[in-house]
Amino acid sequence: MEKEQKIQEQSFEKRVETSFKGNDIRGLYEKELDEGLAYEIGKAVVSYFKCKTLIVARDIRFSSPVLKKSFIRGVTDEGCDVIDIGMIDTPGLYFATAYLKLPGVSITASHNPIEYNGIKIVNKMAVPIGMGSGLEKIKEIVLKGNFIEEKKKGLVVEKNVLEEYKKHVLSFINLENFRSERKLKIVVDAGNSIAGKIVPLIYDELPIDLIKMYFEITGKFEHHEANPLKEENTKDLREKVVKEKTDLGIAFDGDMDRVFFIDELGNQIESSAIAVLLIKYFYKYMKNNGFVYSATMSRYIPELAELLNLPSYKEKVGHAFIKQRMKKENAFFGCEDSGHFYYKKNWFADSGIITSLLVLEILSRESEKGKRFSDLCKDNKYVKLKESNFKIKDKKSAYEKIIAHFKKLNPKKIEKLDGLSFYFDDYWFNIRFSQTEPVLRLNLEADNEVIMKEKSEEISRFLEQL
Repeated sequence: MEKEQKIQEQSFEKRVETSFKGNDIRGLYEKELDEGLAYEIGKAVVSYFKCKTLIVARDIRFSSPVLKKSFIRGVTDEGCDVIDIGMIDTPGLYFATAYLKLPGVSITASHNPIEYNGIKIVNKMAVPIGMGSGLEKIKEIVLKGNFIEEKKKGLVVEKNVLEEYKKHVLSFINLENFRSERKLKIVVDAGNSIAGKIVPLIYDELPIDLIKMYFEITGKFEHHEANPLKEENTKDLREKVVKEKTDLGIAFDGDMDRVFFIDELGNQIESSAIAVLLIKYFYKYMKNNGFVYSATMSRYIPELAELLNLPSYKEKVGHAFIKQRMKKENAFFGCEDSGHFYYKKNWFADSGIITSLLVLEILSRESEKGKRFSDLCKDNKYVKLKESNFKIKDKKSAYEKIIAHFKKLNPKKIEKLDGLSFYFDDYWFNIRFSQTEPVLRLNLEADNEVIMKEKSEEISRFLEQL
């Protein structure tokens, strides 16, 4: 009996170790994250926040209702009340934590494949809880499991915040900038995710012609993974844009904190190009406090900041780092290569839906001058390689080998802000180690296609040997 109990305990500990990541909790449903663990996490979250009321939300995954039920039971068993805001995107949860001034949790695995699920924890006013900002303490509480059974159980109240949320996101745009004589024609790929619920709610207020793709919410991603960063997941959208001759295409990830764009020619636009578009749009608001950008973004971003005489701050990749830096600098705007865009007026949080509205407003206004979306995304004079992943056996030895090898090439500068960045006259690249996988990630940018291809092949050959 004792042996069986020990095996179970070990199994539980292993599941905790596997599921707790850098920014949230995430793992394979049942194998790594099951109802029992969700229940314990619910109790631990209450213990950590010492809260009397907690907001709870979920995404569309087939496993989300059962995990949410178990999580809520853990919360109420600790004597804490629950405000259940239902099925909503992660930016919607951020809004709710500010609107209701309460901490919140969403049952979601964002862009991960459907067999995964997760738990995203947020303090009031959309403050993220990750490793180094509280998640490590919640993990410790879960592992110790010293909970006091409360005699009085918490209550569960359902609350719809969608109308208030809609007003908030629409406040970021001026509808008068949308053309009335020629409506924008756009296609949105909802990917059978929460976007199928949120996009109609918001876009019905816009003077646009909307073509819907994969808006059905079935509990699974039937047509492709909910990760538009992978171009194979935007293939259908790119083809649809060209076929229907739309002004642009839009794709959201699984929880809508990220957004990606397709131009009228069917090309997927880099996030750095969207960032440039938004920096120019926000220019007059950013003269004093500027913006934050991730370490892997195009070097055109800081060059543009210098040209416009705007303060700019380079930061590590990851929403917790970007948000913290934005708060520190009181920055107006933040951006990452991965499709995350952050706004001071959104409590420094990222939002796919707000970003999509701003891009639509810009395009509608500029189309009056005869400009197409592809015209608006041409500013960057550099060529950037899409992020590549390489498997590694040992991080420490890989790090040492990378430093030794590329130092011999006499780079102009080596930067260690986030991984390793090597700068040369006509190209630069960054190598970062994944927090969750035994891989390193390569980002490369060059002055032209020839150099980019040459250096990509050269660096890749070296990394494949690690």
